[in-house]
Amino acid sequence: MKREQRVLPKYLTEDQVASLFEAIGDDVRSQAIFQVIYHRGLRASEVGLLQLEDYRPAAGRLFVRRLKGSRGGEYHLLPAERTWLNRWLRERGSRPGPLFVSRNHGPISRWRMNALMAKYCRLARIPAEKAHPHALKHSCGTHLSDRETDVAVIQDHLGHVNIQNTMIYVQITSKRRDEFASRLEESGWGK
Repeated sequence: MKREQRVLPKYLTEDQVASLFEAIGDDVRSQAIFQVIYHRGLRASEVGLLQLEDYRPAAGRLFVRRLKGSRGGEYHLLPAERTWLNRWLRERGSRPGPLFVSRNHGPISRWRMNALMAKYCRLARIPAEKAHPHALKHSCGTHLSDRETDVAVIQDHLGHVNIQNTMIYVQITSKRRDEFASRLEESGWGK
């Protein structure tokens, strides 16, 4: 019987993510949007759900509503997210409403997000098959799995209800095997 092999979704390498942010440059709104998409593992349509009141700058926290049955919640933001969000708020102002507004002052659409991602990926010379916002969600999951061995932590970060959705990103590597073996030895297993 042939062994089924799970294929990782398209994601950007960490170098490609850095190139993407470099291509965005000083476009404050785009930097804030894509920093949040990448670091929170958001879908493009979830960005439009973010409201000004969801961001608590003093606490460095953002409330995220997720779609497709995923779990939302309030998250502590990383320094890059806070920096760009704070810069964006200075431009945006304090009027209530969508955190990321469109030209007509409504929430930014997922179609606009797709167009922006395609534009910045072209500038960063990222392949077209990765030039969509969902590739950043996949990048977040993949990069987290390189840093974190507790799958439940990654599951929570991405808002997954079903752990199988998180397992897509978790690949057994020599590093993981060695860390697991060390924990087993420390626990006295196999003595």
